[in-house]
Amino acid sequence: MTKRPLKILLAGPRGFCAGVDRAIQIVELAIEKHGPPVYVRHEIVHNRYVVEDLETKGAVFVEELDEVPEGVPVVFSAHGVPKSVFSEADEREMYYLDATCPLVTKVHVDAARHEKEGKDLILIGHAGHPEVIGTMGQMRNGEMILVENAEQAETVEVPHPDNLAFVTQTTLSVDDTSEIIEILQRRFPKIEAPRKEDICYATTNRQAAVKELADECEAMIVLGAPNSSNSNRLAEVALTIGCPKSTLIQRAAELEDGWLDGVSTLGVTAGASAPEILVQELIDTLSEEFDVTVEERNIIDENVTFSLPRALSA
Repeated sequence: MTKRPLKILLAGPRGFCAGVDRAIQIVELAIEKHGPPVYVRHEIVHNRYVVEDLETKGAVFVEELDEVPEGVPVVFSAHGVPKSVFSEADEREMYYLDATCPLVTKVHVDAARHEKEGKDLILIGHAGHPEVIGTMGQMRNGEMILVENAEQAETVEVPHPDNLAFVTQTTLSVDDTSEIIEILQRRFPKIEAPRKEDICYATTNRQAAVKELADECEAMIVLGAPNSSNSNRLAEVALTIGCPKSTLIQRAAELEDGWLDGVSTLGVTAGASAPEILVQELIDTLSEEFDVTVEERNIIDENVTFSLPRALSA
């Protein structure tokens, strides 16, 4: 039987970013150096394939530090943690490694500086996301005001509008965040912006890559976890630009039967926590049903790397 042609446009950059790469390396090197088990507070990154692979190597994932026994190393996830978690680890004299993405740490440093200066602080982000929980936990004495969307930006009230700053979650939609910032700056002309944009380079680049090819595609598949903020934003961006439909799946097997009916050109990308092996798995799976041709569409080369903790790089 003749297979129907399917052209796949591969968005680039896609997949792992430097922060995710670093976090995974920290867990792997900790296991190599100290032997299993190495405990990890929360998913090291939002991807089940990655988590399950690390579990086979000796990682044990837990939700809180009270699940970690005495005398074993523990790693904090790439999303960052509240200061209270560090305090608890110090009180228990735990050996811990911080895998927080350096770009998230930069947001934490800014938040601490604003608190020291006595500013009110708005955090643009999604309630309940681990990164947001970690960032909101950086202020010991004050409280951040969370703004999730443009509607909230129009109505939010702050105690001291003339002494105000904002920071953002690193994995947001670039366009949505720009709209929120414009509203806040209109309502609070003296609000202090970050010295350097908080949305990370990888989030920005992956969204830009999707925008480049979305209007050429009849459908877009994003490989990533349902709890991955940056992956969800990629699926949304494709629709916003004009792609007729998009879907977020973790593995090729999750693609619904018939979802590609009538599709001759398919865009494919992967969130910053999704390994390239899952992209290849999808292509191989589609090749069983379709006569697949693949075209790479890379808009920028990424060469960002982050150094490892001294305890592991020595």
